[in-house]
Amino acid sequence: MPDLTHLDETGAAHMVDVGGKAVTARQAIATGRITMSAAAADAIRHGTAVKGDVLAVARIAGIMAAKRTSDLIPLCHPLPLTRVAIDLAPDAEGVTVTATAATEGKTGVEMEALTAASVALLTIYDMAKAIDKAMVITGVRLLEKRGGKSGEWRAGAE
Repeated sequence: MPDLTHLDETGAAHMVDVGGKAVTARQAIATGRITMSAAAADAIRHGTAVKGDVLAVARIAGIMAAKRTSDLIPLCHPLPLTRVAIDLAPDAEGVTVTATAATEGKTGVEMEALTAASVALLTIYDMAKAIDKAMVITGVRLLEKRGGKSGEWRAGAE
């Protein structure tokens, strides 16, 4: 079994000490998708949802979520993010979200990218649930990460 870095020798949870790690440029990209009825997808694409511009609010929500990741995930380090970008690709069946997070620091930004994608998707659900309560969020995952001791990683390249 691989070493679990968030557990000490007794099995107790702890925050990893990154004090001795080098500061490097780090980036992570995560994605997810929400599928929905044609009516909901149409309202989102055309900006006619009753609650307003779903995509604009989801983008802001994703950015805000990345910045608050350490408040949500108990053992995450607070990071000085240098970039958070949320790409929203609406189509006739839903929206695909791609979140990019970057920093220059001692630990990676995978959790920030994943949190940003997740919250953007949840925001889309919240803003369009009056049209379609049966929307489905799927495929939230890390696509790639760069930087740090372990270098580059891409989904499907392992």
